Amino acid sequence: MVSSKAETVEDYLAELPDDRRDDIAEARDVILENLPDGFVEAMSWGMISYEVPLEAYPDTYNGKPLMYAALASQKNHMAVYLTSVYATEESAADFRERYKATGKKLDMGKSCVRFKTIEQLPLDLIGETIAATSVDDLLAIHQSSHGK
Repeated sequence: MVSSKAETVEDYLAELPDDRRDDIAEARDVILENLPDGFVEAMSWGMISYEVPLEAYPDTYNGKPLMYAALASQKNHMAVYLTSVYATEESAADFRERYKATGKKLDMGKSCVRFKTIEQLPLDLIGETIAATSVDDLLAIHQSSHGK
């Protein structure tokens, strides 16, 4: 599944095969346990999204909530999307270095960390990364990158 049409997280999880459902649910639990106040969980872009609600920050280029992180089951892998990781070259390098120190193999795009099983994902690092950026921090990053 590349993009789900599920309207709720529960519906999204229900449509996944059992093995993927369990792995996505475990990653979701880690994200929710570490998610700073002010972010909300929603279904956006066909995946589970963690975002700044429009009520808190309506000034987005596309009229959609500002995404902080996401979790998805794709055709050949699952992925955690971490927008704060690619905010600066320094944050990307730091994340890659910390990931390498876990001993797990990193399969990463610009912001997505791909995994085939939950055992391949360093959940402690994912939790620390999620916890590290407040809504105010994300808004400052967003505004500075958009010249505001």
